[in-house]
Amino acid sequence: MLKKTLLATAALVALAGSVHAEDLKEFRIGILGGENEADRLRNYQCMTDKLPAVLGVEKVSLFPAADYDGVIQGLLGGTLDYAELGASGYAKIYLAKADAVEPILTTVQTDGSMGYYSIMVARKDSGMTKVEDIKGKKLGFADPDSTSGYLIPTVTLPEAIGGPVKEFVAETGFGGGHENLVLEVLKGTFDAGTTFGSGVGDFKDGYTSGNLRKMVDKGILNMDDLVELWKSPLIPNGPVVVRTSMNEDMKTKFKQFMMDLPKSDPACFSAVQGGDFTGFAEVNVDFYKPIIDARKATIGG
Repeated sequence: MLKKTLLATAALVALAGSVHAEDLKEFRIGILGGENEADRLRNYQCMTDKLPAVLGVEKVSLFPAADYDGVIQGLLGGTLDYAELGASGYAKIYLAKADAVEPILTTVQTDGSMGYYSIMVARKDSGMTKVEDIKGKKLGFADPDSTSGYLIPTVTLPEAIGGPVKEFVAETGFGGGHENLVLEVLKGTFDAGTTFGSGVGDFKDGYTSGNLRKMVDKGILNMDDLVELWKSPLIPNGPVVVRTSMNEDMKTKFKQFMMDLPKSDPACFSAVQGGDFTGFAEVNVDFYKPIIDARKATIGG
C-alpha cells in the first residue's frame, strides 16, 4: 500500500507492531467439529505443550468448533491462527476471502499419495452390497462443508448411479460430522452414509487413516458391522492452513515444527492427524484449484 503521509506510515507501523505482539502472546488453533470434543482436545494437547517454546508465545489455545463452519468463520475473521481443513472447507474460505489463510502443508499417505477417498458405508445386515442399492433409500452426508462427506459425493455419485442423487434416493440429510454420521448409519437413521478413509490397507481395519480408522482405534466401531458400497476418485488431502497476516517469522517456525513432528514426536503427529501417515508435503493454493472450482460450480461459496 502506498504511504502518502508520515501519519499513515506511523499508523501502519503501529498496526504491524500490534499484530506481532498478538502473535507473540497467544497462538490459536481451530479444531473442526464432527468428533467427540473431549477426544479432539486430547488429540491436540501435545500441541499446547510444545508450541509455546517453539513459537515464543505465552500460550496456545484450542478452539473446538461444533461443526466445520465454526472453524471456517474463525479463520475468515482472523480469530484463529492455524487449522487443518478439508479441501472443500479451504475452498469455501478461498471463495469468500482468497487471502484470509495460506495452505502450507498436506499429509502424505503411507503409499506416498497425497489423497484420500469418500467412502459410502451401510450396515452389513442391510442387504446392500453396491452403490446402486441406495435407490429409494435414505442417504446421509457428514457435513455441508465436508469434501468427502458432501462435495465429492455430490459431484461424482451421479455418474456412478446414472443420475442426480436427490432423484435416485428417497431422502438425504446430514449426520453432524463424520463420526456421528457413521453412528447414525449404525442406528438406522440413514440407510447409508458418506465418510472418509485413506483407501490404503484394508476396509476391515478401517484403512490406515481416516474417520473409520479413528473410530476403530477408539473402540466405538466394529468394522464387521459395516459394508463398503462405494469409493470416490482420489481427493486431495486437506491443507494445514495459517492466518495470512501472521508475521513471517512465526509462519516459518510453525511450518518447520510441523514438518519435523512426524520424527520429533510420532505420537503427537498421529494423534493430531488421526491415523498412519508418512509425513507432510508442501502445498499451495494451486493444489486445491480443482476442488475450489468444483465447489464454486456446485454448491457455491
